[in-house]
Amino acid sequence: MPTTFNKVRLARTICILFILLATHPLAWCDYLIGPEDVIEVIVWKEPDLSRVVLVRPDGKLSLPLIGDIKAEGLSPKALAEELKKAFSEYIEAPEVSVIVKEVNSAKIYVMGKVNSPGVFPLRSETTVLQAITLAGGFAEWAKKSKVIILRKIGEKDKRIVVNIDRVIDGKKGAEDVRLQPGDRIIVP
Repeated sequence: MPTTFNKVRLARTICILFILLATHPLAWCDYLIGPEDVIEVIVWKEPDLSRVVLVRPDGKLSLPLIGDIKAEGLSPKALAEELKKAFSEYIEAPEVSVIVKEVNSAKIYVMGKVNSPGVFPLRSETTVLQAITLAGGFAEWAKKSKVIILRKIGEKDKRIVVNIDRVIDGKKGAEDVRLQPGDRIIVP
C-alpha cells in the first residue's frame, strides 16, 4: 500500500502545481520596459515609421509623427497598444509590434567587502549568492552572515538580511534570495 499512497500524493501535488501555474503566471514572464532598453517598433506597411529606439533615462522614447511616448513600466504588448492609439491619429488602423532587442535597464548593485564591487546586468533570475560571485566573491573579513539586500518598494527601502553561511551549509530556513532589478547588495 505505501506505493499507492505515494502515487496518490504525487498526483495531488502535480495537480496543485498545475492549478497554481495556471492561476498565478510567473512575474518574470511579463517583462517591463525600462530606461536604456533598446526597443524595435514595427509599424506594418509603414517602414518610415518603423525603427529601433533607445528608451531614454526619463523612460520615454521618440518616434516620428507621435513624438515622445512613455515606455517605462509597460510590457511590450502594452506599449504596442499605446503606440497603436497614438499612430491612429495619423494612420488608418495601424498595426504595431514592439520587440525588446536589448535589456539594459535591469541592474543590481553589489558593494562592500567583495573583490570587485559594481553594477551588474540582471539578465536572468539571479540570487544573492550568484551576485556575490559576479562581484568576485567575498573579500577578506567579509561578514557573510550579515549580507544586506536593500529593495525599493514604493518610496521606501525594504531591508533583507541574508546569512550566506547558512545558505552554503544548506541550513533549514536559509534562503538564497532571488534578486529584483534595482536591488542593492551590501556586504559588511
